[in-house]
Amino acid sequence: MKITYNHIISSIVTLLGVTILFSCQGNLNEVREMDMKGDAPQAVAEGLNLKFTDSGRLVAILRSPRMFDYTNKEFPYREFPDGVEVEFFDEENEKNTVNSDYAIIYDETGLIDLRGNVIIVTSDSTQLEAGQLYWDQDRSWVFTDRPNTIRFPDGGVNEGQGFDSNQNFGNFRSRTNIGVQIIDEKEDE
Repeated sequence: MKITYNHIISSIVTLLGVTILFSCQGNLNEVREMDMKGDAPQAVAEGLNLKFTDSGRLVAILRSPRMFDYTNKEFPYREFPDGVEVEFFDEENEKNTVNSDYAIIYDETGLIDLRGNVIIVTSDSTQLEAGQLYWDQDRSWVFTDRPNTIRFPDGGVNEGQGFDSNQNFGNFRSRTNIGVQIIDEKEDE
């Protein structure tokens, strides 16, 4: 039997092909991880307009120009780098709105961090303005240690440094503040 140059090349190519085939034992998740950069989000959404319902009743609408989904990380979160607008509707269909320049939602803790021109307007026209505000969804509690201003429908104003409150502002505690409160005094009969 005569070994030719073509036989040698053919044998080498076959050996390389078989070696490559048997050495590929990767799984799909490892391949996907190689494709994603270490700190890249698993998804990017643009032009969000999400509606949340509970038993057929509209409870919230979330709008945002962009969202990065990092729920594939060890400490999962979703980031809204261009801000959010959220409308909440209570059982009487009264609307409360929340706006901020930036937001991040931490899935495991239920904590939402709102930053930059945070404005909350409640259904009774109470308006809260702050540079940063945290909302604990699990406890229905909002708080900040930053400067904030609250404008009440009756004309009262409260400017303070830090507060915490339930999410409907029925139980409100301000740390340091100055302001104008409108008190309606009635004569005793």
